[in-house]
Amino acid sequence: MKMLLEVDAINTFYGPSQAIHDVSFGVAQSEVVALLGRNGAGKSTTLRSIMGLNGAASGRIRYGDRDITRMSPQAIARLGLTLVPETRDPFVLLTVRENIMLGYRPGSPYTLDRLMDLFPLLRELLKKKGGELSGGQQQMMVMARGLAMGPRLLLLDEPSQGLAPIMVKAVASVLKQLKGDGLTILLVEQNLNMALDIADRVVVMENGAVADTFDSATGRAEPARLEQYLAVH
Repeated sequence: MKMLLEVDAINTFYGPSQAIHDVSFGVAQSEVVALLGRNGAGKSTTLRSIMGLNGAASGRIRYGDRDITRMSPQAIARLGLTLVPETRDPFVLLTVRENIMLGYRPGSPYTLDRLMDLFPLLRELLKKKGGELSGGQQQMMVMARGLAMGPRLLLLDEPSQGLAPIMVKAVASVLKQLKGDGLTILLVEQNLNMALDIADRVVVMENGAVADTFDSATGRAEPARLEQYLAVH
């Protein structure tokens, strides 16, 4: 299986503190991989390292046939990687339409019409300011903004965090449709059932390192295998 993304033994620091240790895994073209683990396990730092926001001090990150380890976040984004952060970061004074289309790239398959099909809740909100939306509506908006860039690899950090159950279902529905489109996704998610339902494979992190990896069917069949990493100590 040819990997679109290969993370090879990366180590990342925040000042003197090491956040992730020799992290290695891959994501194949059109695959959905879920990064799971307790809070503080290093999942978000791994996404930020891939995007060049917190550069890896050592190790290597390859995307397709390119070594992107030392590239700037802007250069990495131009190659077709998009990160939707857990902080959402909407432009509060811009309308929903302006927020979404801010990063639109000509040729992206995710046109405004296609995005409204994916996120029907936003259709009636296009003229509202980003700061007037609920948390769930903002999550939909920033996901749509990321897709408008036409990514080949979408990195999603906790898309269901803090959302009402109805919005969690809406996010899950969008992710299933994106999977059906063949979009490659690396997903950090605390909602275990949603992650196992959508992902093809699971990479479990603990204390900043990869502790286990297996397919989602195994995760559903052997819940104890995951619970040992996710239970609060």
